[in-house]
Amino acid sequence: MNTLTVDGTPVAHTDHGTGRPVLLLHGGGGPATVEPWARRLAASRDARVVTPVHPGFDGTPRPQSLTSVAGLAALYAGLLERLDLRDVTVVGNSVGGWIAAELAVLAPGRTGRYVVVDGVGARVPGHPVADFFSLTPAEVADLAYADPAAHFVHPDALPPAAREALPGNRAALELYAGRAMSDDTLLDRLARVTDPALVVWGEADRVVTPAYGRAFADAIPGAAYALIPDAGHLPQIERPERLADLVWGFTSRR
Repeated sequence: MNTLTVDGTPVAHTDHGTGRPVLLLHGGGGPATVEPWARRLAASRDARVVTPVHPGFDGTPRPQSLTSVAGLAALYAGLLERLDLRDVTVVGNSVGGWIAAELAVLAPGRTGRYVVVDGVGARVPGHPVADFFSLTPAEVADLAYADPAAHFVHPDALPPAAREALPGNRAALELYAGRAMSDDTLLDRLARVTDPALVVWGEADRVVTPAYGRAFADAIPGAAYALIPDAGHLPQIERPERLADLVWGFTSRR
């Protein structure tokens, strides 16, 4: 784990591999939900994968002024400056997908492509984001996985450090995304996106349905939309190689 200070905010991040740069943004489950996939992508493709920890997650410090998804997007634009990375593919899952979308609207000069994987953040009539904060961990898993029995780990079975980080992660998620995990303005603002975008959805996702994903893609000019069978809200866990194929095919295409 490395740490760089960006505009006074320490940003902890991992950095795997060499080659085309990828900024990988985790969701509310924390960096553990994407870190194995980051290592896999860096090892199997010509990729350098940088995965920041959203400040406040996993016990990392968060300045009082950092309270929104848009603020995280601006922070990560600054991180790319500090790392001197160019033509970066931004990949975000869940809340990370929302951050990726905000970066696409912001269009910092160092990013070139965006992949939203089962993102939240949009308000789509008739397709609300599941009320994560009112659900038990088992209930969240039932909505999030195509095969919950194969992937759900009860919090009591986690290592002590991971278990102790859960309340802080939950508080940081609520602070950044709000309880509804949506922004009334996002769909309209996505019309400003000019860089290539790919929206990927797990076919079995019930946290945010594939119809929600289709509306997300339709709001971005020229965006492609891809469904992954036998996957829910976290395709990087359930179908990691299929997601890698989609992301790298999109990243490599001129």
